[in-house]
Amino acid sequence: MKFRFKRSMNALAPAILLSLTSSVALAAPSNAALEYASASELSAMMVSNELTSVALVQHLITRIADLDKQGPTLNAIVEMNPQALDIAAAMDNERAQGKSRGPLHGIPVLLKDNFDTADSMQTSAGSMAMIGLPAAQDAFTVKQLRDAGAILLGKANMSEWSGMRDMSLPLGWSGRGGQGKNPHVLSESTCGSSSGPAAAVAAGFTPLALGTETNGSISCPASANGVVGVKPTLGLFSRSGIVPITRLQDTPGTLTRTVRDAALLFNVIQGVDASDSATADAPTGVDYTTLLSKEALRGKRIGYPIAYTGSHDTKLSPSLEMLLALATLEEQGATLVPLTVRLPDIDDYINGLMGGMKHELPEYLASRQGLPINSLKTLIDFNQANPGEEKYGQEMLEAINASALSHQEASTLITTISQNFKEAIDEQVREHNLDALFAESDGFSQFSAATAGYPAITLPSGMSDDGTPTSVFFYGQQWSEPQLFAMAYSYEQASMELRHPGFKE
Repeated sequence: MKFRFKRSMNALAPAILLSLTSSVALAAPSNAALEYASASELSAMMVSNELTSVALVQHLITRIADLDKQGPTLNAIVEMNPQALDIAAAMDNERAQGKSRGPLHGIPVLLKDNFDTADSMQTSAGSMAMIGLPAAQDAFTVKQLRDAGAILLGKANMSEWSGMRDMSLPLGWSGRGGQGKNPHVLSESTCGSSSGPAAAVAAGFTPLALGTETNGSISCPASANGVVGVKPTLGLFSRSGIVPITRLQDTPGTLTRTVRDAALLFNVIQGVDASDSATADAPTGVDYTTLLSKEALRGKRIGYPIAYTGSHDTKLSPSLEMLLALATLEEQGATLVPLTVRLPDIDDYINGLMGGMKHELPEYLASRQGLPINSLKTLIDFNQANPGEEKYGQEMLEAINASALSHQEASTLITTISQNFKEAIDEQVREHNLDALFAESDGFSQFSAATAGYPAITLPSGMSDDGTPTSVFFYGQQWSEPQLFAMAYSYEQASMELRHPGFKE
């Protein structure tokens, strides 16, 4: 099936997922454009003594002060790291002495507010009930960032409890951080739950951010805010020191403006963690930048959905942006394979997540000291006593607390459903001899990859008529990240669809 389209300024919004302007910023930056420079560009400037880490961090601190709490008031940041400038100075001193820790040396990174940091910053999952004594230890991935010389710039807002406080709450809202805004169109959704990291990267607050995903919490915010979001294979990255829903589906992931920057983060935060058995079988020592090439799509077979069958029977009407993206894949030498994708049954999926959180959140709370709460019951009581200005409910937390599922029963539910989605994806890849699957933000493909625990990369694909970004999505089988990065990079370089936000009302 051949596509022959010329790119245009007009775009149609994707059909199902929230799709959320200005010019592409992949060229070398001037000092006035540091906020939109990539980590790779910033590192090169530091190596050539054109830029210091202190100057960069101060520039971003000022930008955040101007745009996050004033002006458009994005509410993407819940807390700045008061040690950031001191750490930046230490990294500059190391560089001056001839020591470099690698490509992230002196580069700022923001963390979603569910990563433990052993410093003065809180780790609250967006909840005021978690404000107390900071964590005693860094999350495993946070320690890896520090060891690589990255600077923890601060904590980013998120959907409270990763969206598990109450399903009716607006995405991107937390009691701690308030309602986050989309930097492209302020009235549009940021999606969630990694809303703050995605909005912050889009708005030029940081080149790099870590988020987490259980199902859609990286892919949807990446799509809504027009950035690159990468969810890895479950188990590639440690979950130790991260506020959980359930380890059966939870994973850290990355939010950046370029594919290469995401690969650089993957290089740093991979590794076997004795405290997280899921990492035991993960590949280690992989350089995720090795295969990045503008020619990486040549000769590849890419499957894309034209319909879904099974738990949801749906025929797709691709947006103009999806058609243009498919044309780009062909222009880069890929062979396109239309697919009718089978969606396995998802009955009891949410019940499984709820049962997992009921047993795993208390385990996490037991690892923390000096908090106002120590159980789901005390969390619910805290919210009732402190309803906040919005007086939002907590029906999901109450349902989780009331769940009668044992941890084993919850695990069996999730494991069975996850295995069915793995087999559905593997079947497509095997039957059609595919190198990857590709979709726009239709919701179904994103759900499939997440439920299977398989890797996925969300990329900007253009702009809709209302000024919000559109996106496309590569996904594949277990541990296929190096190949997905290569294909995503080839598409990114050919399409050049990264747009900076206009902060429109």
